[in-house]
Amino acid sequence: MKDVFKGLWPAMFTPIASNGEPSYDELHKLVELFVSQDLDGLYILGSTGQGVLFTEEQRKKITEMVVSVASGRVPVITQVGALTTEESVRLAIHAAKTGVNGISSVGPIYYAANTAMALEHYRAIAKATDLPFFPYQLGDNSMAGDPLGFVKRLLEIPNVKGMKLTTNQLLEISMIHNYTGGKLKLFSGSDELFCHASLCGTVGAIGSFYNLWGVQCKHILNEFIGGNYQLSKEFMLSFQEIIRFVLPNAWTFFRKVMQLKYNIDIGKAKAPLGNTQTEWKDEEAIAIMERIESMAGSEINL
Repeated sequence: MKDVFKGLWPAMFTPIASNGEPSYDELHKLVELFVSQDLDGLYILGSTGQGVLFTEEQRKKITEMVVSVASGRVPVITQVGALTTEESVRLAIHAAKTGVNGISSVGPIYYAANTAMALEHYRAIAKATDLPFFPYQLGDNSMAGDPLGFVKRLLEIPNVKGMKLTTNQLLEISMIHNYTGGKLKLFSGSDELFCHASLCGTVGAIGSFYNLWGVQCKHILNEFIGGNYQLSKEFMLSFQEIIRFVLPNAWTFFRKVMQLKYNIDIGKAKAPLGNTQTEWKDEEAIAIMERIESMAGSEINL
């Protein structure tokens, strides 16, 4: 099978209607947008996609729609982590029937970091299908200060093909890459470090801000790998500054930019998420959009 697990993937929004239900019309438009932008893949129903806040049936329907619209044009990984291992397994089996390219999962939710618990959770999910499995590690969650010990045991689980590592610890990423001899396909989950992480053995990046600027970030990553250090440095410094600036009101920023640039309404975050965030003025959002686009180079902007 062709290697599709690489490159830049948006951690895709799941648009929300005013009644709190998934907005399938907006979801359709979002998938078509990313296909038209030639992004490398779609990671759905993760943290940015608010996956654990939807019902099991809603998550199944979202997966079905995304795969149906993507229709072999772009690979899809769906995050199947849930409040119970049993639900995660059911979601994994459904995802396999739907035709996704891979599955991912967070560790056990709402419980203290526990390596053995996380590994058994992952084992049950991974064994449920033959799909490539990508555990999603947030910082040191579940690794309990021993990432190599954790990865050693993770490699004993069938179908584990890589990891999504949302960490700012670059040494941790390179340790895992070196320990596995590149056997695991590692994706950086920290948007602000997508170029840096490539030096540590990642094959690509999955992140929230690629919903807004996937074209620009993919271009910069390719330029960086190709040796254009100066452009990459200038872009990453501005990108990091912007991420830091918008994070306190990130969801309202995402919504505003998606409306202004792409005429797609992702809706409000599901409360309590984002319920203290303030709204952005159009001119503020436009100024930030233009800054990112000018830093990446106008020739690659849509």
